[in-house]
Amino acid sequence: MASANARERDHYFEEEKRMAKRGKKYLAVAQVIEKNKLYDPAEAIALLKEHSKANFDQTVEVAVRLGVDPRHADQQVRGTVVLPHGTGKVRRVLVFAKGEKAKEAEAAGADVVGAEELIEDIQKGWLEFDVAVATPDMMGAVGKLGRILGPKGLMPNPKTGTVTFEVGKTVQEIKAGKVEYRVDKNGIVHVAIGKLSFPAENLVENFRTLIDALQKAKPAAAKGTYMRSIAISTTFSPGIKISPQLAM
Repeated sequence: MASANARERDHYFEEEKRMAKRGKKYLAVAQVIEKNKLYDPAEAIALLKEHSKANFDQTVEVAVRLGVDPRHADQQVRGTVVLPHGTGKVRRVLVFAKGEKAKEAEAAGADVVGAEELIEDIQKGWLEFDVAVATPDMMGAVGKLGRILGPKGLMPNPKTGTVTFEVGKTVQEIKAGKVEYRVDKNGIVHVAIGKLSFPAENLVENFRTLIDALQKAKPAAAKGTYMRSIAISTTFSPGIKISPQLAM
């Protein structure tokens, strides 16, 4: 069995190899992060804003490791949250609806509204939208698209509020910054909370809104520590660890 010193040496060399493959932008942030420190959200965001440089507006993403076992149905964590300052991304919203509900969706700002003709277009390969919403009476027909939309995360779902008769309100919320969160097979939730160009206080408020939503979504079956770890990063930066105790 390898000694503790040997294991530590091997870990050091593996870390050196990984760091050698990183780009300059990544390394610029990595050099100012204290590896064993758990940061306050505002402090972490300030570090990202100061040291993450790129020729485009980077996305800021939060990763939260939860103390759940996603293999069990009663420990799934999935839902939506409206970020108060949006995500900085213009989202194209499609609505499957007819009659007055179609008119309501159009008035609310939906990008594409329709019924059977949209289903035919999607079956032919058209997928120029980011979110799909449907009224319940349309789901019988929309269900035909499960194999196409399901793997892409575009299928309307009652659990995320995208199967509803309140299409106007739903479209407005999505346009305003409503995002979906869902725990992956490793027990981690990944959510984009805005752009690096956002004022720091807006990113902090979006961050806290997300954490609050995840806390409220804690399954009754989850045991032990719920929020195991939290990290925040940009497109070209390593994750900065945030103290779960300071996250709320």
